[in-house]
Amino acid sequence: MGKGPGLYPDIGKKARDLLYKDYQGDHKFTITTYTANGVAITASGAKKGELILADVNTKLINKNITTDVKVDTNSKLFTTVTIDEAAPGLKTIFSFVAPDQRSGKVELQYLHEYAGISTSIGLTASPIVNFSGVAGNNTVALGTDVSFDTASGNFTKYNAALSFSTSDLIASLTVNDKADSVTASYYHIVRPLTNTAVGAELSHGFSSNENSLTIGTQHSLDPLTTVKTRVNNSGIASALLQHEWRPKSLFTISGEVDTRAIEKSAKVGLALALKP
Repeated sequence: MGKGPGLYPDIGKKARDLLYKDYQGDHKFTITTYTANGVAITASGAKKGELILADVNTKLINKNITTDVKVDTNSKLFTTVTIDEAAPGLKTIFSFVAPDQRSGKVELQYLHEYAGISTSIGLTASPIVNFSGVAGNNTVALGTDVSFDTASGNFTKYNAALSFSTSDLIASLTVNDKADSVTASYYHIVRPLTNTAVGAELSHGFSSNENSLTIGTQHSLDPLTTVKTRVNNSGIASALLQHEWRPKSLFTISGEVDTRAIEKSAKVGLALALKP
């Protein structure tokens, strides 16, 4: 566990990663290589139904400055420049998407032993301003996440969250959608030696009066192989097997079946990531 409460997106992240990370119903291939001067080039391709998507990403790290440039099949150019530790605990991020002239944004992140703050503003005449802050320590943290549209003069988002953590348990409660929904999540390490953990997420929408529940588990068969399973209250059951067949290179296969309509074909996703 890191020092301090972290940033707002870190609240409940362990449970979300266990329940949702790496599950997919598509086919994806990623390969990374490095040039002689240290530039990382990553090419990715994904097949989503009949649609094939691809992108190429380059990353250059020069001292404390990281530059990411990505181009996709829609001819969009994504550029992100990150300046790490410009001052103790401070990270500055500049990003924009060409040719969208309204996409420019600057973000400041600050991490402290008892606080984590992130604020961003769009580089337009009437920008959207985002602010999130977390106060607390490694055990208890309270945070908020708000967005303000200067063009309309309205708050477009205001969320709040509470987190409680120990060495083997993390519980969180978040209020989202302008207080229209609430989500509780739970993550518990059952056996550290085998990376065995269980997680659950329960959400309730006040205006829709709908509930959703997802529970899942993960377990390492060996140091290089991990299995995960999950099921939700809609009867959708999923399983995942991930194997690190060489250092930093992963093969992942996942499947999903609707237990209430077992006659339907199961969804199967494959992902292969190659790194030198």
